[in-house]
Amino acid sequence: MAGTGTDSGAGMVAQRPARGLEGVARIPGDKSISHRALMLGALAIGETRICGLLEGEDVRRTAEAMRALGAAIRREGDGVWRVAGRGIGAITEPEDVLDMGNSGTAARLLAGILASHPVFSVLTGDASLRRRPMRRVITPLATCGAAFAARDGGRMPLAITGTAAAMPIAYRLPVASAQVKSAILLAGLNARGVTTVEEPVATRDHSENMLRHFGASVVVSEDQVGGRVIELAGQPELRAADIVVPGDPSSAAFPLVAALLVPGSAISLPGIGLNPLRTGLFATLAEMGAAITISNRRISGGEPVGDLAVAHGALVGIDVAPERAPSMIDEYPILAVAAACARGVTRLRGLAELRVKESDRLAATMALLAGNGVAVENEGDDLIIHGTGAPPAGGGMVATGMDHRIAMSALVLGLASVAPVAIDEARFIETSFPGFAALMNGLGAAIAPL
Repeated sequence: MAGTGTDSGAGMVAQRPARGLEGVARIPGDKSISHRALMLGALAIGETRICGLLEGEDVRRTAEAMRALGAAIRREGDGVWRVAGRGIGAITEPEDVLDMGNSGTAARLLAGILASHPVFSVLTGDASLRRRPMRRVITPLATCGAAFAARDGGRMPLAITGTAAAMPIAYRLPVASAQVKSAILLAGLNARGVTTVEEPVATRDHSENMLRHFGASVVVSEDQVGGRVIELAGQPELRAADIVVPGDPSSAAFPLVAALLVPGSAISLPGIGLNPLRTGLFATLAEMGAAITISNRRISGGEPVGDLAVAHGALVGIDVAPERAPSMIDEYPILAVAAACARGVTRLRGLAELRVKESDRLAATMALLAGNGVAVENEGDDLIIHGTGAPPAGGGMVATGMDHRIAMSALVLGLASVAPVAIDEARFIETSFPGFAALMNGLGAAIAPL
């Protein structure tokens, strides 16, 4: 099967290639960092220059939203983005509804900014995002003085009446969530006093790193039960700061796992973000026997970065503790694909958070595997995968539920299976990984439109 590698709105199908994957995989910019770079650039004084920004639909929605709030944002011909910020407290009221598409990160973080500014706004999204819970951010953000109106269950569309005199927030997260933490910290930027967030376990800290990069005072300490306390001093004067966005480790996971599973493969992935709160997948795959090497470690924009190389090799099943979930919450579907090809049982523990992603990712991952001949079961919040060490049967049609990570995981499974694996919808891949199929086919994969 040959294909042009164009990611379209139609379905796609992947089959085992004739030979191994080879070459250099240049991964799009980190989505989490890209969202935050645009938001904080818009709240800073001066012009921020961003290189390597992810240009997928999710991040473009953030750029449009920040323009609607008064920031001047433009993309130059060389791919550099420039953001002329308004300063904290100076955003303007949007004239229309802010449509965040499929991006829960953009919606929740933006709600934090809007809550502590005296503007009225309405956030909405696509059908998938409108099903996702917003109560988890509404509850803490209301304590700063903002008013919210939402559909039943705290779902979008969400109307926000921001406050002109934001109070600092003190909140302990009931469940570890980098999005909720970040929303609270962004609200705290325009509040007098110190905003404090306690998290039960450490979650990705891109917001803390980037806030410091723009000049905010952020203090992080350990609590007595293994969690963290983050303190942000309100009403700083953020100053424009140039950013080079590293390659997204969550996106790197797909070609990386594909190379592990397709015999004869050896690829390199330069410039990947190595924030230790994002690299749980790499550590887990190494425990399963993956041949992954990291070189040229460096710091860029406050974030650790390195070059990865990976080669095909046999994997074994392992037991993955729930404590690792925050460092790879988006990577469980592709990890499950790797486990399906490993020898022995893999147990992924503590996956409750997967039920409230773009889809119910726990159920979707089970359906993805079961529909392609993999023995899988669910016990509470655990996923148990019975790998045989041989290629899965494949041959299934996967319903993606508008979830880009389920879609890409299914296509990687197709590269490793006996029979091709198809997906019903490919358009949503563009939200996080523009040009995914083209990149994969450039390495030697066999992915084509249906």
